[in-house]
Amino acid sequence: MTNFLTAIPSLQLLSLAFLGILFLQSGLDKVFNYKGNLEWLTGHFAKSPLKNTVGLMMPIITLLEVAAGICCFIGIVQLMLNGSTTIGLIGAQLSALALLALFFGQRVAQEYEGAASLVGYFLISMASIYLMQ
Repeated sequence: MTNFLTAIPSLQLLSLAFLGILFLQSGLDKVFNYKGNLEWLTGHFAKSPLKNTVGLMMPIITLLEVAAGICCFIGIVQLMLNGSTTIGLIGAQLSALALLALFFGQRVAQEYEGAASLVGYFLISMASIYLMQ
């Protein structure tokens, strides 16, 4: 049985919990407030080369975020039940992919402050990927 009071297992659990909360909340916010989020993103990208892709990007990023959050939470359960990190790794990888997509959008929209705010989250997702090996 895994001792979750030691460094690596506790880091695995906490990083998955962090990413799970981050992405499940963000993704579900997009699901339940789709119109509001779509309007905001349309305005946000209005002067960027991505202005005509918001309608396509929104469901993709929503799906990516929800999937990342769900996989992180399933990964926590799997880790606690049998010590496996398989699903947690997928959750961390999907989290990194979602953050890369968000970072790309922020950079293209020349929203450099918003892009910079994603760096910390990205580093946590990278550390989580490493911890799940």
